[in-house]
Amino acid sequence: MIPTLAAVLLIAGMTKLGFWQYGKAEQKAALQATYDARLHEAPAAVPEVVANIEDWRYRRIRSRGQYDTRYQILLDNQVDNDNAGYHVLTPFRPEGSKIFMLVDRGWIPMGDRNRLPQIEAPAGVVELTGFSWVPSSKFYELAPTPKSGDWQLLWQNMDMSRYAKSAPFNVVPFVLRLDASSAAGGFVRNWPKPAERIEMHISYAWQWWGFSAAFAAIWLFVNLKRKPE
Repeated sequence: MIPTLAAVLLIAGMTKLGFWQYGKAEQKAALQATYDARLHEAPAAVPEVVANIEDWRYRRIRSRGQYDTRYQILLDNQVDNDNAGYHVLTPFRPEGSKIFMLVDRGWIPMGDRNRLPQIEAPAGVVELTGFSWVPSSKFYELAPTPKSGDWQLLWQNMDMSRYAKSAPFNVVPFVLRLDASSAAGGFVRNWPKPAERIEMHISYAWQWWGFSAAFAAIWLFVNLKRKPE
C-alpha cells in the first residue's frame, strides 16, 4: 500500500512539474505577442498616473527631459555575452512633469568589484525613446535592505516598491529600456525578448512528462510481473 501511494504521489508530482514548465512557456508566448503588437503602436508620453500596470507593459515611449544621477543605481548580476557587469538605471524627469521615470541605459562591465564605477549622464535636455519594462516583484534578497535615509548605489534586484519609498520624488512603476539606437547616453543594450528560452521550458515540460510516463510504466511492469503469494 505504501509503495503504491508513494508511486502515485511521485508520478503526480512529476506530471505537475511538466505542466508548470509548459505554463511558463505559454506565459512567455503571451508576453511576446503583447511585445510584438506594441512595437507597431505610436510612442506614448510618460504617464502622470498609472492605473493599470499591464496597460503599460512593453509600451513604446518617447520623452524629452533631463537625467538626475543623484539617485542612480547599478543593478547587479547582469550578464552580456557571458561577461558579468551591471545595468545603469538613471532617474529621468520629463519636461513639465513632476513625476520621474527610471531609465535603464544598458549594461557596463563589472571591472574591479571593490570599486563601483561612477557613471555620468548627458547634461541638459535629451530626447529618449524606448519601451517599458515591468520588473517582477518576486525575487530573493541576499543582502539586508538599507535603513531609511541611506542610499545604496548597488542593488541586487529592481525592486520598484523599494525605489519608490527610497527616492524623494514620485516615480512611475516601470522602467524604460533605452532603445539600442538612442543617443541619449546609453551603454550596451542587448535587450532580451519575452519569448527567449521558451524552448527550454517546453523541453523541461516534456522531460518531466517523460519521467512520469517511464516511472508509471516501470511500476506497472514490476507489479504485473509480481507473482501472487
